Amino acid sequence: MAAPLLAKLSESLGSSEPAVRLILSILIAYPCALVYRRFLFYQPAPVIHLFHTLSGLALAIFNFGSQIFHSAVCVLVQFLMLRLMGRTVTAVLSSFIFQMVYLLAGYYYTATGEYDIKWTMPHCVLTLKLIGLSLDYFDGATEPSELSPGQKDSAVHTVPSFLEVCGFSYFYGGFLVGPQFTLRSYQRLVARELTDCPGQPPNSFVPAMKRFALGFLCLALFATFSPSLPDSYMLTDEYKAQPFWYRCVFILLWVKIILYKYVSCWVIAEGACILSGLGYNGVVDGKPKWNACANMKVWLFETTPYFSGTILSFNINTNAWAARHVFKRLRFLGNKTMSHIATLMFLSIWHGLHSGYFMCFSMEFLIVIVERQAQSLVKDSPALTKLANSPLYPLLYVVQQLIHWFFMGYSLVPFCLFTYDKWLQVYSSVYFCGHVFFLLALLVMPYLRQMLVPRKERSQKKQE
Repeated sequence: MAAPLLAKLSESLGSSEPAVRLILSILIAYPCALVYRRFLFYQPAPVIHLFHTLSGLALAIFNFGSQIFHSAVCVLVQFLMLRLMGRTVTAVLSSFIFQMVYLLAGYYYTATGEYDIKWTMPHCVLTLKLIGLSLDYFDGATEPSELSPGQKDSAVHTVPSFLEVCGFSYFYGGFLVGPQFTLRSYQRLVARELTDCPGQPPNSFVPAMKRFALGFLCLALFATFSPSLPDSYMLTDEYKAQPFWYRCVFILLWVKIILYKYVSCWVIAEGACILSGLGYNGVVDGKPKWNACANMKVWLFETTPYFSGTILSFNINTNAWAARHVFKRLRFLGNKTMSHIATLMFLSIWHGLHSGYFMCFSMEFLIVIVERQAQSLVKDSPALTKLANSPLYPLLYVVQQLIHWFFMGYSLVPFCLFTYDKWLQVYSSVYFCGHVFFLLALLVMPYLRQMLVPRKERSQKKQE
């Protein structure tokens, strides 16, 4: 009965049935959170774990049917590793290898060259969650002096039960599209610690509805404008026949709209986490904060003229996971640049096996390096600092935004088109202008510094 209704709904919305199932599942997390608040908030921990497990499994079955066995196998194997291998380096390495190999095998056997909603989509979220669990469990036996503040806060000091690991893994607010959160955060939720009213359900209804409304607005923008800006158009002869400026403007507008697909899902999912209490992040200046599960800083995302600002505002919890569990654990390399490259390589592989992911993250690395050098140049040059603070700044801001969003789109073309034959075609049509611009900027920046920065400032910089 449900299948024909979903087919009709998908047809009327002009969307695929898997996409409609996904959106409905993200929305269903809200009534799940209400049931938890109303009927289960004061129940014993095993009852809450069971509810979170069953509700998450139901959503998984609704979306992927019998393919939920992939997640079940990985959760079971991860639990057995915790119990049988303990807090050892062997357990951490075994967990990392097993979970990543399973995910990559899933990518390999299900790859189609198109963006498909299939079991590997929530599984990539689960993979980070389970690898993070093994690392947090290992940190539970590590001397606190050897851990960063974030690692101390997420360290797991007790052996979790199988039901607890299942509830953590299948929690309805984060199983499908994230956000990432730690087992310790989940344990605090079940222990009724994540509330602004001690011993009572949190006053989080209004903050949750605000995120829901914002997410729904982003979803409406995507649904309205994405049909006019499809990825496939960039692969047509008509696109190639357009003037160069038109091709660039299309990429700029396309990326602005296509990213709302991710923004809408993450912000709506965040609202469900806030409603349950998982989004509680303490009290600041007498007001409760609900951003513990924030995967987007929407205002920063919309207003920043910097690439680094967009990175800081986008997929926040995944970036925080990578910083905590990859970048900071590579400090033995003694080189931040090498740690940065290794972290981006990990994120590329985690996203999938397509060449487009590697090209996207390599462009991100190049752009961030150039941008940091440019910001340092503006800061150290009196002439550029004066220009940046002049009445011309509003005009400069608009130009900066146009450049920022065009090259953001340029970087994300391979991410969204996946295979090299597709993204190479688009890059050729715009003459690889992003690579040319930033490689030239990287080469020219030292000479600009010599011209625009006083010798005294340069010598102080070298001493630092």
